[in-house]
Amino acid sequence: MRESPDSNLAVPTTPKGQPPTNTPELAGAISPQFGAETIKLAWWARIRIGKLALFIVSLFLFVLAIALMKEGAHGVAPLVQKTFSVTNTANSLGFGWLFSYLIMSGSPVAAASLTFFDAGIINKLGAFAMINGSRLGASFIVLFIGLIYVLRGRDRSTSLSMGLLSLAVTATTYIPGFFLGATILQTGWLDKIQLQSGAFLYSVIDLAIDPLTALVASILPDWLVFCAGLGIIWLSFSLFDKCLPQMSIKESRVGWMSRLVYRPVIMFVLGALITMISMSVSLSLSILVPLSARGFVRRENIVPYIMGANITTFIDTLFAAVLLRNPPAFTIIFVEMFSITMISISILAIMYQKYRKVMLVFVTWVTASNRNLVLFMVSIFALPLILLLI
Repeated sequence: MRESPDSNLAVPTTPKGQPPTNTPELAGAISPQFGAETIKLAWWARIRIGKLALFIVSLFLFVLAIALMKEGAHGVAPLVQKTFSVTNTANSLGFGWLFSYLIMSGSPVAAASLTFFDAGIINKLGAFAMINGSRLGASFIVLFIGLIYVLRGRDRSTSLSMGLLSLAVTATTYIPGFFLGATILQTGWLDKIQLQSGAFLYSVIDLAIDPLTALVASILPDWLVFCAGLGIIWLSFSLFDKCLPQMSIKESRVGWMSRLVYRPVIMFVLGALITMISMSVSLSLSILVPLSARGFVRRENIVPYIMGANITTFIDTLFAAVLLRNPPAFTIIFVEMFSITMISISILAIMYQKYRKVMLVFVTWVTASNRNLVLFMVSIFALPLILLLI
C-alpha cells in the first residue's frame, strides 16, 4: 500500500500488468454471483414467454376444437343414437361415464355433450346427464394414478385413498345434484341467467377459426371432423397443463398447509381455486396422490377440497357453451354448477362430520382386502354399462 499525495487515504496497488480487482465497482461488475443471477433472470424470462406462448396455443386449439366438434356433431348422430342406443337420460349418463373412462378425461366429454345437444342428438336433460357422467368418469383418473403408485411399491391404503375418496365424494354429491339440477331445468328457474360473450370474441372466431373449420369440413367426413375436434380438445388440455408451474414437493414449502387442512371451509375454497386456475379437476385432485403418499396431507382433510374442485371444474365447459352461441347450453352448465354447490354447502353446513366419517369408513372397507377392491372395481365399470343398456 502507498499513500496518495493528495489525501491520507490508502490506494490499493496491484502487480504490474494486471487490472485492479479489489475495488467495489469492478468487483461488483465481474462478481460470479452477479453473473449467475443475471443468467437466472434471463432463464426465467424465457420460461415465462414459453409458457405464455403455450397458453395462447392451447386456447386457440380449444376454440378450434369446439368449432370442429360443433361442425361434425351431426356425423356421429347414428353412432350415438343407434350403435350406443343413447335415447334416454339413463343412457346419456352411462355413455358420458364410460366415454370419460375411455379417453381418461372428463372435460372433452362434457364439451362433446354440449355439441351433441347443439346438434339435436340429445335433449337438454340428456346433455345434463351426460355431463354428470363425464364427471363421475373423470374421478377414476385419480384412482388410476393411485394404482400406479401401488404397482411401484407404495402402501395400498395410502395410495388409493385419494382416488376412492374422489369417486365417493363425487358420486354422493353429483347424484343428488343431478336430481336437483334436473328439477331446475324442467321448471326453468334459471333459464334467464345468461352470459354474453361479446362481439369481439365472435369476430376473432369468425376471422381465425371459421376458415380452418370450413377447410377441414371440406376435406373430411362429418364424423371424422368431430373426432378431429375431440382429439384437438384433448391436446389443448394437455398443453394447458404444461403451462402451469411445476411444484417441487418440499416440506418447507407445504408446511403452511398443515395449518389449513383442518379447516373445511379453507380446503373447500382451496380446491375450488386450484381447479379454476388449472381448469382440470383431474390435475387438481391428482396433486393429492403424491402429497398423501409422502404424508403431507391426510385423507380425512381432503373431502371439502374435492367438493370445491367438483364445482369449478365446469369453468372450461362454461366457456365452451359460450362458444357454441347456444343460450340453453350455457343454462345447462350453470344449473350443473349451482346444484352441486347447493348440495356441497348443505353437507358442509349440516352434516359434515358424519358425512366425512361415512366416506372414510367406505375407503377403509375397499382397501381392507383384495376381494373388496375387486368388487369395487367391477362395480364402477358395470354400473355405467348397465345404464347404457337400459
